Amino acid sequence: MILRALLLVPPRADPPLDPTPEEARSLLRRELLAPDYHDQDLVQRLITWLERLIDRGVASASGAPPLQTLAVMVVAVALVAGLVLLLSRARRTARAAGERRAVLTEESVTADQLRARAEVALADGRPEDALVDAFRALALRQLERGRLDDTPGATAHEVALALAAQHPHQRARIDTGADLFDSVLYGDRRATHEQAHAVLTLDDDLAGVR
Repeated sequence: MILRALLLVPPRADPPLDPTPEEARSLLRRELLAPDYHDQDLVQRLITWLERLIDRGVASASGAPPLQTLAVMVVAVALVAGLVLLLSRARRTARAAGERRAVLTEESVTADQLRARAEVALADGRPEDALVDAFRALALRQLERGRLDDTPGATAHEVALALAAQHPHQRARIDTGADLFDSVLYGDRRATHEQAHAVLTLDDDLAGVR
């Protein structure tokens, strides 16, 4: 849930917002009603709660000294502006993460080029890069040979399921390669030289290279 992940989103130097309370409420409403937020009941409750919070703050400060009223207004606006920024950043992060999870990207490259890049990375002592490119080369090679359907956005495990159906005797190695791909690319896990080399060897075996 994007809303629960707000506190995990790292801060970034964005231009400051300085809206009025009414503008702040409007900004927050537009952000929370973006299509990326699916639980509309929860979103509406949050909008209503924040609007009431701001209204109460303004009402309670209306009879207070000017400086106190100004302080309440500043806090309310800062709260809404900060929440808008956090929600917007979290939404962008979630969308980018979903796009990155596909094994094959929109990069115009062949399986041989990915394979060569993986071998260079491994020789340079970058096993993580080597493993990721090796698995992508493996998947693209099978696609080029007609053994894998061209399914845009297919994840590593979707690719593994399809490949295991074509190569049942290699199921364990294919599953291991998919797990390593996900854990290295999305879980920030370190890869070893041996693990990257194993995926390259799997590419050879699935391609029929001895």
